[in-house]
Amino acid sequence: MSTRIDLTAPDGTTATLATHGAEPVSWRVGGAEYLWSGDPAHWNRHAPWLFPVVGASAGGQVTVGSETYPMAQHGFARDVPFSVVERSADAVILRLADGPETRRHYPFAFRLDVAARVRPAGLDLEVTVANPGDAPLPYALGFHPAFPWPFAGGARAKDGGYAVEFEQAERPFAPQVGPGGLLLRAEQPIPLVGSTLPLDPEIFTEAFVFRNAKSRRMRFTGPDKAIRMEMEEFPHLAVWTKPTAPFLSLECWTGYADWADFSGPLQERDSQRLLPPGGQARHGVRLTLEG
Repeated sequence: MSTRIDLTAPDGTTATLATHGAEPVSWRVGGAEYLWSGDPAHWNRHAPWLFPVVGASAGGQVTVGSETYPMAQHGFARDVPFSVVERSADAVILRLADGPETRRHYPFAFRLDVAARVRPAGLDLEVTVANPGDAPLPYALGFHPAFPWPFAGGARAKDGGYAVEFEQAERPFAPQVGPGGLLLRAEQPIPLVGSTLPLDPEIFTEAFVFRNAKSRRMRFTGPDKAIRMEMEEFPHLAVWTKPTAPFLSLECWTGYADWADFSGPLQERDSQRLLPPGGQARHGVRLTLEG
């Protein structure tokens, strides 16, 4: 059973995290909600963490040594309970450590800490991945928040004045996504205008994946407000929605889905990181409402 943890900043900005998946499920500024509601008619999540893989794994499994292990899309962290390590009025630290259930999918010792702190008009998140084991830890981490589009709710419009602005001009092509969510070597064009992606519901048939992006900041802009998302140690970005869903997801990842032609071990998966025994890695996301 998931517990909800409410955080409050001095200006009245609030955030709520669920212990299930350490997922932010609410972020309210000035009394208005800026995280997606999780309406199951469209997408039943809000802002999940992706670990120990991002995206789909070939055959729905990963290989470690001579053994194969079942691995759901985006891993398992978003679907299991975290424990509370520390808590205050405006901050919390939640932890997931390996155990019998995780080792059915991922035969490694690990510790995953998610620290959240709410501040005026903002929410800061820091994730620490630790390897207490005696073998290198292959991992990928991702953050997958969705935001209302439009901010005030209602139907999306083709000319509604919404866009995604990147810190720098990005390459206007992304891998096509094949059956089962695996990446294809063929590419699809992205309708970027310089460093801006004007938003039109009709442009999305699949996620736009920006591998090795230049930007460490992107802004989801509307007619009078913007959500700024700053990333630390997340080299890959994505923009995604569903054809009729009134939300937009801005994602940041350290890894991405398997290529459709990949058949090697998890340690050799493209973009998977290897954390040495006793090592730690930190990754950060900072959300701010502007306007």
